[in-house]
Amino acid sequence: MGHAHVEGSNYLNHEKGLWSWLTTLDHKRIGILYFISVMFFFLIGGLFALLIRLELMEPGQQYISADFYNQVMTLHGSIMVFMVIIPGIPAFLGNFFLPIMIGAKDVAFPKLNLLSWYCLICGAGIAVSALFAGGIDTGWTFYTPYSIKTSTAVIVFVLGAFVMGFSSILTGLNFIATTHKLRAPGMTMNRMPLFVWALYSTAIIQVLATPVLAITLLLLVAERALGIGFFDASLGGDPVLFQHFFWFYSHPAVYIMILPALGVISELIAAFSRKTIFGYTAIAYSSVAIAAVSFFVWGHHMFVSGQSELAGAIFSGITMLVGVPTAIKLFNWVATMYKGSIRLDSPMLYAIGFMFLFTIGGVTGVMLATMAIDVHLHDTYFVVAHFHYVMVGGTLMAIMGGIYYWFPKMFGYMYSETLARLSWVFIFMGFNITFFPQFILGTQGMPRRYHDYIPEYAWLNKVSTFGSWFIFAGFVIGLISIILAFRKKEKAPMNPWGAKTLEWTIQSPPIHDNFEKIPTVNGGPYEYR
Repeated sequence: MGHAHVEGSNYLNHEKGLWSWLTTLDHKRIGILYFISVMFFFLIGGLFALLIRLELMEPGQQYISADFYNQVMTLHGSIMVFMVIIPGIPAFLGNFFLPIMIGAKDVAFPKLNLLSWYCLICGAGIAVSALFAGGIDTGWTFYTPYSIKTSTAVIVFVLGAFVMGFSSILTGLNFIATTHKLRAPGMTMNRMPLFVWALYSTAIIQVLATPVLAITLLLLVAERALGIGFFDASLGGDPVLFQHFFWFYSHPAVYIMILPALGVISELIAAFSRKTIFGYTAIAYSSVAIAAVSFFVWGHHMFVSGQSELAGAIFSGITMLVGVPTAIKLFNWVATMYKGSIRLDSPMLYAIGFMFLFTIGGVTGVMLATMAIDVHLHDTYFVVAHFHYVMVGGTLMAIMGGIYYWFPKMFGYMYSETLARLSWVFIFMGFNITFFPQFILGTQGMPRRYHDYIPEYAWLNKVSTFGSWFIFAGFVIGLISIILAFRKKEKAPMNPWGAKTLEWTIQSPPIHDNFEKIPTVNGGPYEYR
């Protein structure tokens, strides 16, 4: 079924020169552009994280002032959320592999696809320019009334986030249209790889939820620029209304960050267990279920905002409901691994790391969904640890696993398996050393976002800071493994993992049109045995 590796006829050298990349309509090249951009933002956001941990290593002021700390904390959160985790998997791995996995030559709207990347870059540029226009210190949530009153460059940063929102919407539109209209003959919805199902569910959230954030941010800009009074209580506005608007987008946004990761893990578990995935239909439809339920849980961020007890109870119940489709995936992955011929290559290590960390994130999420517990833990380090176990332990583990899994297909080279596994050891170990103590700090009452703390919290903060250095070392080792792969140029076999989805039937790296002729699909994506 596959074709021989033909040197010189792939998407990387289809056309030469920087201009051909900046004007490309090839979904694979656009995926690579996203990859380079996201990794650059990840480096910046990660350095801010290290600075935060360095400052919090000891009580009292160490290296940076309280005002500057607030700016660093805001930038770390905003860059990681809006520029790394939301575009990370859909825009990079999704753009590259969604068309190939369903047997298409490209996405439905190639020009919109390129525009979506420019929206991300322009929005990020505008947002980062706030640094030179007075900085920003509101936290990544831009809560009113502070964001209306502060003298920092809120308008500039918020407009940057507004522009980046278009990137999300255009990518979502493209994925929905591509999934419905461009599947190869025989590729029914129930034969699509689970990664495609995850991207499709994510796209629905991107298209429906992102405009709400856009409107909210515009209202905030109008409030600051024109003094209209949507959120300013002294003008008859309601500051809590901002929270409702913001979380109506931002809670579904959590699933924009995590759903694609769940899709990546489904691919890895099937490929490295050498088994047909257990409960394909349940995993596929649980992605859609998570997307649907995600729109009805925003109020759990607001248990202490003064909303009625009835509203709190309803939001609490619905939030716990999200645990059901998530648990379905987890149980099905474990069932797939059961009696499988498991290979512990680096992508599989990242998948197992994901399952461990994401489970802790999920269980602590159910704790925070319980009103009586949340009242005590709200705005403490317990929430910080929970959020990072889901986002970093979840999404970033999946990004790393996905990069290692598909790297031979994207670039045609194999990387050093030893270095890749070593990077996993450092990241996994460092992550737990960094964030597990924060659960304990949270239960002891240490508030989040503070520049200083009482001496009783010092030793756990010290442990946490040590852990952050391990994570940094792990990502550096990962980067070295990728750089060395390009230097050694060890040719990758067409299908190094023996996986069954369509992308492994074409040459590595893929040709410009992906397939020499469009394939006909006769079976499911995971027919191992």
